[in-house]
Amino acid sequence: MELVIGTRKWSSWSMRPWLVLTRAGAPFRETLIELRQENNISGEAIRLHSPSGLVPVLKADGVTVWDSLAICEWAAERWPGLWPRDATARALARSAAAEMHSGFGSLRRECPMDLAAEPRAVELSEATHKDIRRIVALWTELLDRFGGPFLAGEGWSIADAFYTPVATRFRTYGVRLSDFGDDGRAGEYAARLLEQPEFLAWEAAAK
Repeated sequence: MELVIGTRKWSSWSMRPWLVLTRAGAPFRETLIELRQENNISGEAIRLHSPSGLVPVLKADGVTVWDSLAICEWAAERWPGLWPRDATARALARSAAAEMHSGFGSLRRECPMDLAAEPRAVELSEATHKDIRRIVALWTELLDRFGGPFLAGEGWSIADAFYTPVATRFRTYGVRLSDFGDDGRAGEYAARLLEQPEFLAWEAAAK
Protein backbone atom coordinates (compact mmCIF):
# COMPACT_ATOMS: atom_id res chain seq x y z
CA MET A 1 0.00 0.00 0.00
CA GLU A 2 1.40 3.39 -1.03
CA LEU A 3 0.33 6.86 0.11
CA VAL A 4 1.48 9.70 -2.13
CA ILE A 5 1.72 12.97 -0.23
CA GLY A 6 2.86 16.54 -0.80
CA THR A 7 5.41 18.61 1.11
CA ARG A 8 4.76 17.99 4.78
CA LYS A 9 5.04 21.56 5.99
CA TRP A 10 2.38 22.76 3.52
CA SER A 11 0.08 19.90 2.54
CA SER A 12 -2.71 19.83 5.09
CA TRP A 13 -4.75 17.52 2.86
CA SER A 14 -1.89 15.01 2.82
CA MET A 15 -1.55 15.19 6.58
CA ARG A 16 -5.12 14.09 7.25
CA PRO A 17 -5.07 10.56 5.75
CA TRP A 18 -1.46 10.10 6.88
CA LEU A 19 -2.57 10.68 10.48
CA VAL A 20 -5.51 8.31 10.02
CA LEU A 21 -3.48 5.48 8.48
CA THR A 22 -0.72 5.90 11.04
CA ARG A 23 -3.20 5.92 13.94
CA ALA A 24 -4.79 2.75 12.56
CA GLY A 25 -1.42 1.00 12.37
CA ALA A 26 -1.92 0.42 8.66
CA PRO A 27 1.16 -0.81 6.79
CA PHE A 28 1.95 1.69 4.06
CA ARG A 29 4.91 3.17 2.30
CA GLU A 30 5.11 6.87 1.65
CA THR A 31 5.97 8.65 -1.58
CA LEU A 32 6.73 12.34 -1.11
CA ILE A 33 6.33 14.88 -3.89
CA GLU A 34 7.80 18.30 -3.23
CA LEU A 35 5.26 20.98 -4.02
CA ARG A 36 5.73 24.48 -5.48
CA GLN A 37 8.58 23.52 -7.77
CA GLU A 38 9.32 25.61 -10.84
CA ASN A 39 8.22 24.71 -14.37
CA ASN A 40 5.28 22.63 -13.10
CA ILE A 41 7.58 19.81 -12.08
CA SER A 42 5.36 19.10 -9.08
CA GLY A 43 2.24 18.84 -11.23
CA GLU A 44 3.88 16.45 -13.65
CA ALA A 45 5.10 14.25 -10.81
CA ILE A 46 1.67 14.18 -9.19
CA ARG A 47 -0.08 13.26 -12.44
CA LEU A 48 2.01 10.09 -12.61
CA HIS A 49 0.07 8.93 -9.55
CA SER A 50 -3.18 10.88 -9.38
CA PRO A 51 -6.11 11.00 -11.81
CA SER A 52 -7.16 14.34 -10.30
CA GLY A 53 -3.70 15.85 -10.50
CA LEU A 54 -3.77 16.42 -6.74
CA VAL A 55 -2.32 14.82 -3.62
CA PRO A 56 -2.88 12.82 -1.52
CA VAL A 57 -3.42 9.57 -3.39
CA LEU A 58 -3.62 6.04 -2.01
CA LYS A 59 -2.70 2.99 -4.05
CA ALA A 60 -3.88 -0.28 -2.57
CA ASP A 61 -5.22 -3.63 -3.80
CA GLY A 62 -4.91 -2.55 -7.41
CA VAL A 63 -7.09 0.52 -6.84
CA THR A 64 -6.16 4.20 -6.78
CA VAL A 65 -8.13 6.25 -4.25
CA TRP A 66 -7.81 10.02 -4.40
CA ASP A 67 -9.07 12.80 -2.12
CA SER A 68 -8.38 12.95 1.62
CA LEU A 69 -11.88 12.13 2.77
CA ALA A 70 -12.25 9.21 0.37
CA ILE A 71 -8.94 7.76 1.58
CA CYS A 72 -10.02 8.10 5.20
CA GLU A 73 -13.36 6.41 4.50
CA TRP A 74 -11.51 3.62 2.69
CA ALA A 75 -9.34 3.16 5.78
CA ALA A 76 -12.34 3.21 8.13
CA GLU A 77 -13.84 0.25 6.29
CA ARG A 78 -10.72 -1.79 7.02
CA TRP A 79 -9.59 -0.64 10.47
CA PRO A 80 -12.38 -0.34 13.06
CA GLY A 81 -12.35 2.58 15.45
CA LEU A 82 -11.58 5.40 13.04
CA TRP A 83 -15.21 6.52 13.35
CA PRO A 84 -17.21 6.28 16.61
CA ARG A 85 -19.25 3.12 17.14
CA ASP A 86 -22.28 5.08 18.32
CA ALA A 87 -24.45 5.99 15.33
CA THR A 88 -25.22 9.53 16.48
CA ALA A 89 -21.61 10.30 17.33
CA ARG A 90 -20.54 8.82 14.02
CA ALA A 91 -23.03 10.94 12.06
CA LEU A 92 -21.98 14.16 13.76
CA ALA A 93 -18.27 13.36 13.47
CA ARG A 94 -18.77 12.75 9.76
CA SER A 95 -20.67 16.02 9.47
CA ALA A 96 -17.83 17.90 11.18
CA ALA A 97 -15.22 16.33 8.90
CA ALA A 98 -17.30 17.03 5.81
CA GLU A 99 -17.77 20.67 6.85
CA MET A 100 -14.00 21.04 7.10
CA HIS A 101 -13.54 19.25 3.80
CA SER A 102 -15.86 21.59 1.91
CA GLY A 103 -15.81 24.79 3.93
CA PHE A 104 -13.77 27.42 5.73
CA GLY A 105 -12.28 28.68 2.48
CA SER A 106 -11.39 32.11 3.83
CA LEU A 107 -9.40 30.64 6.71
CA ARG A 108 -7.56 28.32 4.35
CA ARG A 109 -6.71 31.16 1.95
CA GLU A 110 -5.58 33.67 4.56
CA CYS A 111 -3.90 31.18 6.89
CA PRO A 112 -2.34 28.41 4.79
CA MET A 113 -0.69 25.65 6.77
CA ASP A 114 3.03 26.23 7.17
CA LEU A 115 4.72 24.12 9.81
CA ALA A 116 8.07 25.81 9.16
CA ALA A 117 6.81 29.34 9.80
CA GLU A 118 7.54 31.23 12.99
CA PRO A 119 4.33 31.98 14.93
CA ARG A 120 3.09 35.48 14.21
CA ALA A 121 -0.09 37.49 14.54
CA VAL A 122 -1.75 38.58 11.29
CA GLU A 123 -4.71 40.76 10.41
CA LEU A 124 -7.65 38.64 9.32
CA SER A 125 -10.74 39.50 7.29
CA GLU A 126 -14.26 39.36 8.63
CA ALA A 127 -14.86 36.27 6.48
CA THR A 128 -12.03 34.50 8.29
CA HIS A 129 -13.34 35.73 11.63
CA LYS A 130 -16.66 34.11 10.72
CA ASP A 131 -14.89 30.83 9.89
CA ILE A 132 -13.07 30.84 13.22
CA ARG A 133 -16.22 31.61 15.20
CA ARG A 134 -17.95 28.71 13.49
CA ILE A 135 -15.08 26.35 14.26
CA VAL A 136 -15.08 27.40 17.93
CA ALA A 137 -18.84 26.86 18.12
CA LEU A 138 -18.63 23.48 16.39
CA TRP A 139 -15.82 22.21 18.58
CA THR A 140 -17.51 23.39 21.76
CA GLU A 141 -20.86 21.88 20.79
CA LEU A 142 -19.36 18.45 20.09
CA LEU A 143 -17.09 18.50 23.13
CA ASP A 144 -20.13 19.35 25.26
CA ARG A 145 -22.33 16.72 23.68
CA PHE A 146 -19.92 13.81 23.84
CA GLY A 147 -17.78 14.83 26.81
CA GLY A 148 -14.42 14.98 25.03
CA PRO A 149 -11.50 14.82 25.05
CA PHE A 150 -12.01 14.48 21.28
CA LEU A 151 -14.83 15.71 19.08
CA ALA A 152 -16.84 12.50 19.22
CA GLY A 153 -15.96 11.49 22.75
CA GLU A 154 -13.14 9.49 24.27
CA GLY A 155 -11.76 8.08 21.03
CA TRP A 156 -9.76 10.02 18.45
CA SER A 157 -11.46 9.84 15.06
CA ILE A 158 -11.20 10.96 11.46
CA ALA A 159 -12.94 14.19 12.49
CA ASP A 160 -9.99 15.00 14.74
CA ALA A 161 -7.58 14.30 11.89
CA PHE A 162 -9.46 16.78 9.74
CA TYR A 163 -9.14 19.56 12.31
CA THR A 164 -5.49 18.96 13.23
CA PRO A 165 -4.21 21.21 10.42
CA VAL A 166 -6.65 23.87 11.62
CA ALA A 167 -5.04 23.76 15.05
CA THR A 168 -1.65 24.35 13.42
CA ARG A 169 -3.05 27.39 11.62
CA PHE A 170 -4.30 28.87 14.86
CA ARG A 171 -0.86 28.39 16.37
CA THR A 172 1.07 29.75 13.38
CA TYR A 173 -1.06 32.87 12.92
CA GLY A 174 -1.49 33.77 16.56
CA VAL A 175 -5.25 33.21 16.63
CA ARG A 176 -6.60 33.61 20.17
CA LEU A 177 -9.75 31.55 20.26
CA SER A 178 -10.95 33.49 23.30
CA ASP A 179 -11.48 36.41 20.89
CA PHE A 180 -13.96 34.26 18.98
CA GLY A 181 -16.21 33.03 21.76
CA ASP A 182 -14.07 30.28 23.26
CA ASP A 183 -14.45 29.66 26.98
CA GLY A 184 -11.21 27.68 27.01
CA ARG A 185 -12.41 24.30 25.85
CA ALA A 186 -11.75 24.86 22.15
CA GLY A 187 -8.25 26.11 22.89
CA GLU A 188 -7.55 23.09 25.05
CA TYR A 189 -8.83 20.82 22.31
CA ALA A 190 -6.59 22.50 19.71
CA ALA A 191 -3.59 22.01 21.99
CA ARG A 192 -4.58 18.38 22.52
CA LEU A 193 -4.58 17.73 18.78
CA LEU A 194 -1.02 19.04 18.53
CA GLU A 195 0.10 16.72 21.34
CA GLN A 196 -0.92 13.52 19.54
CA PRO A 197 2.05 11.27 18.69
CA GLU A 198 1.03 10.94 15.05
CA PHE A 199 1.02 14.70 14.57
CA LEU A 200 4.32 15.08 16.40
CA ALA A 201 5.86 12.50 14.06
CA TRP A 202 4.52 14.34 11.00
CA GLU A 203 5.76 17.68 12.31
CA ALA A 204 9.22 16.34 13.11
CA ALA A 205 9.58 14.99 9.59
CA ALA A 206 8.46 18.34 8.14
CA LYS A 207 11.40 20.21 9.62
